[in-house]
Amino acid sequence: MRLLSRMTLPLALLGLSLAGPLVGTAGAHSRYGVVGHVYVDDNTAGVNTVGAFDRHADGSLTPTPGSPFAAGGAGTGAGLASQGAIQISSDGRFVVAVDAGSNQISVLRISRDGSLELVRDGVVSSGGILPDSVTIHDDLVYVANSGNGGSNYTGFTLGDSGRLRPLAGSTVPLPDGSAPADVLFNGTGRKLVGTRVGTSEIDSFTVGRDGLLTAAPGSPFAGQGLGPFGSEFRPTNPRQLFVSNAHNVGPGTGTVSAFTVSRDGTLTSISGSPFPDDQTAPCWVEITRDGRFLFTVNTASGSISRYSIARDGTLRLIGSTPVSGGSAVAAVDARLSPDGRTLYLDESKVGKVGAFAVDDGNLTELASSPFALPAGAAPAGVAVN
Repeated sequence: MRLLSRMTLPLALLGLSLAGPLVGTAGAHSRYGVVGHVYVDDNTAGVNTVGAFDRHADGSLTPTPGSPFAAGGAGTGAGLASQGAIQISSDGRFVVAVDAGSNQISVLRISRDGSLELVRDGVVSSGGILPDSVTIHDDLVYVANSGNGGSNYTGFTLGDSGRLRPLAGSTVPLPDGSAPADVLFNGTGRKLVGTRVGTSEIDSFTVGRDGLLTAAPGSPFAGQGLGPFGSEFRPTNPRQLFVSNAHNVGPGTGTVSAFTVSRDGTLTSISGSPFPDDQTAPCWVEITRDGRFLFTVNTASGSISRYSIARDGTLRLIGSTPVSGGSAVAAVDARLSPDGRTLYLDESKVGKVGAFAVDDGNLTELASSPFALPAGAAPAGVAVN
């Protein structure tokens, strides 16, 4: 499962500052008050790197000493049209990142201070071309390879030492042009889905005890809009799946679909789906851990839409929050902090990470946001611990 998204802060955010001092600039922070870390797949051309930040109690970020850390493989030097290019292992010990430029995957060990070190034999072939998304459940890892001539889903096992080993018989080939944008487990690890942004389809599988995939009857399923892209299972209900539709024609025509996933993996539309987004190019999806709210990043609109989720999975649009810099920053992948108080946003075109305070279904960008990545970064994913 997925473990492993400029205005003055409102008074409602002051409660967050009780856990640590609120500051106006990232540089004012010291190492004191570090509550976790944020990792970004820099997708740098040549040797790929992973950018690391110390995460403070108020949601602000400062670079982790030694960042960025060499991933061993190569990036493409340009943004990836995908969700989940970097993940943290289920036990919190490792970062797993795609190296899209060299068709590889890297595993780095997380040290106590948040710094990273490539594990021994930590760079392996992705089993295809242009890996762009990875998902982890316990010791099982699947990667989506999106390039023509080698597009597929391929499985691996993650050992105690952090080494990835290919899972025999796990590869599911995809037709050229499928352009898978996201692959992910549900919360139990018994279901896996993948979005085909190129052909507007959604793959759905059951996961056997041996880690191998069995396609659901009728899979792949037709998307409910053009370019099904980002996806997320509801943390409180692993049978509910939400998918953004990024390529609907015309401004303000984006939608988010909601499905029920049956025991055999069949996808059934939830009543009222797809739900209007009223923005353009909703690409990336994140859901609060209590399952009450869904956020989708609208890259072309430069905004984040906010929905409440009913018990039956229906969505109600609350509104949209602008990203400082608008569409020019190319906001992409987003991830919530484990405590749900901060949403971090990968700003791929400007090489920065945005940060938003979360108050139920409301978002407010931190005054100190965004936070700069190293020069040359073309960030393609974000992970938070």
